Amino acid sequence: MRKLKNSELDRLDVDAFKQAEKTPIIVVLDNIRSLNNIGSVFRTADAFIVQKIYLCGITAQPPHKDIHKTALGSTESVDWEYVPKTEDVVNRLKSEGVVVISVEQAENAVMLHEFKPEPNITYAFIFGNEVKGVSQGVVNMSDVVLEIPQYGTKHSLNISVSSGVVLWDVFSKMRF
Repeated sequence: MRKLKNSELDRLDVDAFKQAEKTPIIVVLDNIRSLNNIGSVFRTADAFIVQKIYLCGITAQPPHKDIHKTALGSTESVDWEYVPKTEDVVNRLKSEGVVVISVEQAENAVMLHEFKPEPNITYAFIFGNEVKGVSQGVVNMSDVVLEIPQYGTKHSLNISVSSGVVLWDVFSKMRF
């Protein structure tokens, strides 16, 4: 087996990405403090052709060298917007008919493997602060709370890992 060269991967350029049909997924980052995590989420969002990323609260915004380090240019392809209050984004999205989902450990959470996206629905997934998670106020406003099952000794995953797991899972359920 031979590894493929980047030139053989048939990837979209930024202009083609902007024109491509997007997966009906929006990402909301609720007070993410690590610039490397922010860049990683951009890169994952690019991989799965998400519609948009909302950066909220203390979440830093491009351009920034530490975001760029992990985003590898995906801040240019993925649409994004900064909104100071996550609650304002949630209200806006809900008024547009988007189903808002907090990715968090909470009472009555739906386990990721049990979540079945419906056709013709846009979903917004909210990922929270590395220490405090998604704020309780935002959890209260959400239509669904989604939990990634974990079976080891630790009680959480890094935000960049969580976003990768959730986005791949939902993308694969929508596309395949």
